[in-house]
Amino acid sequence: MKRIVDVNIPLGPIHPCFKEPIRLKCEAKGERITGAEVELGYMKKGIERIMKGRPWQEVMFLAERVCGICSVIHNMVFIEAMEQISDISVPPRAAYLRVIANELDRMQSHMLANFSYCYTIEHETLGMYLLDLREQVMDELERLTGARVTCAYIIPGGVRCDIPKKEAEALPANLDRIEEDLRRYAGMFEGGPMIALRSRGVGLLTLEAAQRAHVVGPTARGSGIAVDCRTNHPTYRKLGFVPITRTDCDNYARVMLRFDELFQSIDLIRKCLRELPKGVVRGGGVCKAGETRYSGEAPRGELTYFIKSDEFGRIVEIQIQTPSIMNIEACCHEMIIGSDSIADVTSTFVSADPCVACTER
Repeated sequence: MKRIVDVNIPLGPIHPCFKEPIRLKCEAKGERITGAEVELGYMKKGIERIMKGRPWQEVMFLAERVCGICSVIHNMVFIEAMEQISDISVPPRAAYLRVIANELDRMQSHMLANFSYCYTIEHETLGMYLLDLREQVMDELERLTGARVTCAYIIPGGVRCDIPKKEAEALPANLDRIEEDLRRYAGMFEGGPMIALRSRGVGLLTLEAAQRAHVVGPTARGSGIAVDCRTNHPTYRKLGFVPITRTDCDNYARVMLRFDELFQSIDLIRKCLRELPKGVVRGGGVCKAGETRYSGEAPRGELTYFIKSDEFGRIVEIQIQTPSIMNIEACCHEMIIGSDSIADVTSTFVSADPCVACTER
């Protein structure tokens, strides 16, 4: 009888299904995956080291450049950490505008993640539909902030500019159009037989394994863990935010959860527009000396900044803990193990929506 031997199969660092360069080193017995390790280092920027010793005005722009896919939340977490250190208050109108910008950015990130998954399982039609819809969301972000990727919208004590009256009137109708298309695309994913074959029961991450690996974001919520930093944010609490979870614990659950959160983001933006307080969008304030640990909910989960500043507002020490660190480890040591084919390795890895730029900051 022919003996099946272990085979080493490298994926990456350059792979058509990966948004960013990363190398997966898999061990397989036949087609079944028995082990996996991740190799990082292809996008190392040393951005934390560059931030040290610089004034907060420069670090604010550097924080956005940790990652171009989730730049708004990096801006928001850094600025809100400085506000916590310096006891700076934010006008109510500015607080609501921050949520609008953050949720628009979350929408484009989730759409890109689901596009990548659809592309990986060779449903290119649905993938391109989502990519086109993402462009429409980024147009809305540009109309609000003046930029599509690095917006520099959130500043200490408020936001850089108010929402234009024309945009405030047009945004609800544009969201209606986006939501209509999104419901059709979510239905295509939910009811597609090929998608079910490639996604259901694939990349399992049980509740116990998710807790053991300390995963965060949609990867955790797709395994039934209701963890979301927005529940601790005062503005989101005013808006009545409640995390969404799914319990299927597989690739299908993680992708469908992002669809669920896209609709939730649309509802949050609508509520912000309806309840948008009148008043100023800049409250002012001076950044001072202090030290803090502050977290916010990035599209992939908990993003934490550890900051120490001096009396001139210069950043003396800074460390950034990004969500993909835990999610990538869980993917390699829990989700990929036991996959029945190499094709399931790439789709499972992409289902966790790893952000290599954040991880290798």
